[in-house]
Amino acid sequence: MAAASGLPHAHGPSGGGTAKGEFNFLAGDHHIHTQYSSDGQYRAIDQAKNGRAYGLDWLVITDHGSNAHAKIGVDKVNPDILATRAELKDLLTFQGLEWNIPAAEHATVFVHPGKNEVAVLKQFENTYDGSQLPATNTEAQNEAAAIAGVKFLGEQVRRRKVDGALFLANHPARRGIDSPHEIRNWRDADPTVAIGFEGAPGHQAAGIKAPYGRGGARGYYDNNPSAASYPGYPLESYRTWGGFDWMTATVGGLWDSLLAEGRAWWITVNSDSHVNYLDQSVRGPGSDFELNGKYNDPVYGGGPLNTTAGDFWPGYYGRTNVGATSFTYKAVMDGLRAGRIWVDHGRLIKNLDAQVRVAGDRRAATGTPLGGVRHVKRGTTTELTLDIDLQDVPNWAHFIPSLKRVDVIVGSVTGPVADKDAFTAPDTRVAKSFEVTPGARKLTVTYSLGRLDKPFYLRLRGTDGNRTQPGLMGASVDPYGPQLDVIGDADPWADLWFYTNPIWVLPT
Repeated sequence: MAAASGLPHAHGPSGGGTAKGEFNFLAGDHHIHTQYSSDGQYRAIDQAKNGRAYGLDWLVITDHGSNAHAKIGVDKVNPDILATRAELKDLLTFQGLEWNIPAAEHATVFVHPGKNEVAVLKQFENTYDGSQLPATNTEAQNEAAAIAGVKFLGEQVRRRKVDGALFLANHPARRGIDSPHEIRNWRDADPTVAIGFEGAPGHQAAGIKAPYGRGGARGYYDNNPSAASYPGYPLESYRTWGGFDWMTATVGGLWDSLLAEGRAWWITVNSDSHVNYLDQSVRGPGSDFELNGKYNDPVYGGGPLNTTAGDFWPGYYGRTNVGATSFTYKAVMDGLRAGRIWVDHGRLIKNLDAQVRVAGDRRAATGTPLGGVRHVKRGTTTELTLDIDLQDVPNWAHFIPSLKRVDVIVGSVTGPVADKDAFTAPDTRVAKSFEVTPGARKLTVTYSLGRLDKPFYLRLRGTDGNRTQPGLMGASVDPYGPQLDVIGDADPWADLWFYTNPIWVLPT
């Protein structure tokens, strides 16, 4: 890992974003479907306009890989995306796709806009999508194809076909088929491309209790192990915890096992929007998806309020906030790649700045931000400085969220594991919690990390405090973690959390 350095703050020429620390934080969503997905409905401009209305600065259109999509989908949606970029200049609209990872789940793949974006995505999908590979492939052959797909994307960047390409695994624990060694192998195939996974899935409206909602599971996490699942995962991994994936929500769990190795691996959240809760549009009549690779334009207001849909519009519930140096496609991709990311549900907080500093050094641009590495001499005392703007305006459910507690999670950096299927980090725990004063407008904290005697990392988590329980690794590790979500009765608005990506502190 290279040491992180402060970058000058820059406002974009257009678009929103909120200045905090050295960066402009741009809110986005990298997992969105349109009428070009076999289970989608909306036009690209519909998703983009709603995303912008709900506060997003960037988003990625990610229609499904399938036989029909592989033939014509990437080509056909591109003019719609180009038109969206031309109409909404204050929104950065990326083109991507949802990859059927061979031998595993799904992933967002997207590239920097340019003349070759369609050609690269189309070649990638037709060569490496699981739907296009021989049914006779062994599991080992499919795992190798997934690694080759990540490497292909990196090669397109090095050959200057595109200016950037990123991969983020979607809903990684939903079916239990993303094994720990596969995740490590994707990242190792090209760390400039394979950068992380969804810390929380989309489909968050699916948990709203019937008859007001679908009465299902948040994220559609209602599965059980199958023959394809990794056998080491516990049954608890097939459910969400406070709306978040088990891999992220478990302190000392799989995500922490990657961070303890020193692997840069980031978390995001998004909508996975297909058909949205309480929307009244209906899929275009007379559609033939298999023939045309798309559904006809939806009929707006053509149906009753859809209370059984599991999705929210982009930006309505979840946000991936990326620290960027400017309002550009490149700056968003650079910020994602660097891990300058914090995520939240329900607009729990307004903004956040977390940095690690040498104790007492408050000079501008001397702190190490989210995703960064602080190199200091052994024995040097470091500290965390945290500045959170608390929410003071209603969210899209028309209430003002209230942050109750912030947890500082700290783990030792122990180096590469011998077993690539390891998914615990025994030295990681909640080191400190801060209660938020009711009615406060800000939370400002300086927390001493002590004198450096061994390498470590830290990450942050916050909650409205409505639903907590001891974590899966025990109360001594995580006394007040998220609760297991109840299938059929999991109101997403009543259980809000934020998470940050890590900062490492390493001896020189």
